[in-house]
Amino acid sequence: MSEARVPAVDLRPWLGGGPDDRARIARTVDEALRRAGFLLVTGHGVDPALRARIRAAAREFFLLPAGVKRAYEARVGGRGWLGPGAEANGYAEGTETPPDLKESLTFATHEPFDDPVVNAEWYAPNVWPAEVPALRPLCEEYLARMAELENRLLELLGHALGLDADFFTRHMDHPTYGFNINWYPGRDVTGPPEPGQFRIGPHTDFGTVTILDRQAGKGGLQVYTDDGGWQDAPFGPDAFTVNIGDLMARWTGDRWRSGRHRVLPPPADAPAEELMSLVYFGECTPGTLVESVPAPVGRVAYEPVDSHVYLRAKLDSIAVN
Repeated sequence: MSEARVPAVDLRPWLGGGPDDRARIARTVDEALRRAGFLLVTGHGVDPALRARIRAAAREFFLLPAGVKRAYEARVGGRGWLGPGAEANGYAEGTETPPDLKESLTFATHEPFDDPVVNAEWYAPNVWPAEVPALRPLCEEYLARMAELENRLLELLGHALGLDADFFTRHMDHPTYGFNINWYPGRDVTGPPEPGQFRIGPHTDFGTVTILDRQAGKGGLQVYTDDGGWQDAPFGPDAFTVNIGDLMARWTGDRWRSGRHRVLPPPADAPAEELMSLVYFGECTPGTLVESVPAPVGRVAYEPVDSHVYLRAKLDSIAVN
């Protein structure tokens, strides 16, 4: 996939540069999010060693016997372990795929809400596997860095639209972010894929921005564009892959597209390939009313939607059981 469709954006000139640098970066972001809904982001300041340590700790968990992992089993959108066959992300766009070939550890916001109704729907304590005690402090450090990075990105997005710097961040004072550690084992674990089966089926994400730390592989991420179809996503070892979700696309009146993507199945010519992704899903504070930015910025005026009514329906749609 050409860099023109998914460019690499260095945040350092945005954070410390002059007006011309900031304007140039904002234009690049706007153009890329119109085309594919994806960016590569460098200059973010998140230590690669932290990401490597999280992967090593998570892998210890994923290699445990299924009976041990089952003690941490969660529903889609919950906190804990999602085992094989729990999700089929293609369901969200109406694609009847077999279940996704992955396992996940899932976490979310670490502080309860003041409203007991919101708490009942959107808060529960994160579940940290006792067998891997190193995982919790590593993930908590990473999530703190993700919250900082998300706010910087949202300020950049507001600027790219010609809006106030806090246009998006004012709705993020207590978000229900999600964090998945996705393990994509090789065929020795999954067996050969069924027809139409993926590590993650074709879909768009549901929230505002997704910040993805991924590994390159033959059975890796592909991005869809109207002019290019499915193509392997560009990769940089230090870069985060950032994409726009459905709520952000609605918010911008479809000026920016929700980035459609999939993760290929374990390849036949590299059957032992094993990948792991760290996926931070940006969301809003519960009860946020998402209203399309009017023309000339926006192109489509969607009906206003409660962010978390929308999110719950989408999360429910991908659950297999």
